[in-house]
Amino acid sequence: MSTHLHLDLVGGLSGDMFISAVLDAFPDLGANLGQVIEQAGFPDLVSLTTEPFNDGVLTGTRFTVAAAAEEGHHHRHYSEIRETLGNSALDDATKAGALAMFHDIAVVEAAIHGKEVDSVAFHEVGAWDSIADIVLASHLVARLDATWSISAIPAGSGFVETAHGRLPVPAPATARLLEGFVLTDDGIEGERVTPTGAVIIKFLNPDFRKPDGMVLKRTGYGFGTKKFPGLSNTVRLTLFETSDQESPWQQDAVMRLSFELDDQTPEETAHSVAQLRELNGVLDLSEHLVSGKKGRRPVSLTLLVKPDDADAVTRECFDLTTTLGVRRELIERAVLPREEVVVIVRERQYRVKVAKRPSGYTAKVEMDDLMTEALSLKEQHEIRQEAEALAIRQVEQADK
Repeated sequence: MSTHLHLDLVGGLSGDMFISAVLDAFPDLGANLGQVIEQAGFPDLVSLTTEPFNDGVLTGTRFTVAAAAEEGHHHRHYSEIRETLGNSALDDATKAGALAMFHDIAVVEAAIHGKEVDSVAFHEVGAWDSIADIVLASHLVARLDATWSISAIPAGSGFVETAHGRLPVPAPATARLLEGFVLTDDGIEGERVTPTGAVIIKFLNPDFRKPDGMVLKRTGYGFGTKKFPGLSNTVRLTLFETSDQESPWQQDAVMRLSFELDDQTPEETAHSVAQLRELNGVLDLSEHLVSGKKGRRPVSLTLLVKPDDADAVTRECFDLTTTLGVRRELIERAVLPREEVVVIVRERQYRVKVAKRPSGYTAKVEMDDLMTEALSLKEQHEIRQEAEALAIRQVEQADK
């Protein structure tokens, strides 16, 4: 059974909010966090607190890490942290995750400040409490062993006070770490994602949408310490698992692109359609006549496209046709498992596509293979029946 976890960044995300949400959904995972800190090599430098929390709207968990004593400085070199964690007694998965996150931060800080990676000094994430957040987040991610997805990330606005002075939100390191993710402005001012929260997101490498066909099992809410007007400062973690009943089809999503052409000649349209069919990512293209304004009979084109290729195909729709607008819809589809097999009938090879339907197998010979020979209609029919029967038997035997 596969497990998937989804993060809804209602208020935003910080290291302690991420840990809080995980512990609210999986309280058993909080039992040995103190031991993890001991294994990391700084047991007396931080204290951990986990408590129920109610902000008047929602209930959940608030987890906090506090430095056990006032630190003389809040910066620590990346090389020092790397050495400490590398020599620690942490398990391999936790150690690798923590080192990967600190390396990501170091690379970003080096680029921002024009330094070599090994000479980078961390400030906010160099304090022991922030180091503990990253180590514990890595430990929990390793224990969960799940795939991840995330909602749009709130960008926030305004300014934040840092060791480098007053900086715009999102802070430079946060912005660099979140490159490639979808950010949204919900009108709430303040720092919504901290550098620690950002590096956790980058480490998780989440999808932008939850997978289909999974069952919601549990929900957890993790709260931060900041307060926003009219908004719970929480992150919601939802657990999904595959259904016990296996679906007879596969599910995915495709982008549907559609538009009409009423000012191209039939020859121009045919040429455009042929070019569009050959584009990478185009799964299907259909065309039909519709009724348009002023008694016109425009051609309506509908393309099914892989989502990752939708922008490139949209660009070609504008370049290869006269349309001024393309409708774009992300739609779900159910796809039957199928495979192409090769069978030999009357000493000739034939490609056959076999589909596994809920009621059983069906097959269809590749027509190009039949049409290459001077066969009568009767011979084509006989060969088709024999080839399809052979292909179904071959697939059934392979599935047993």
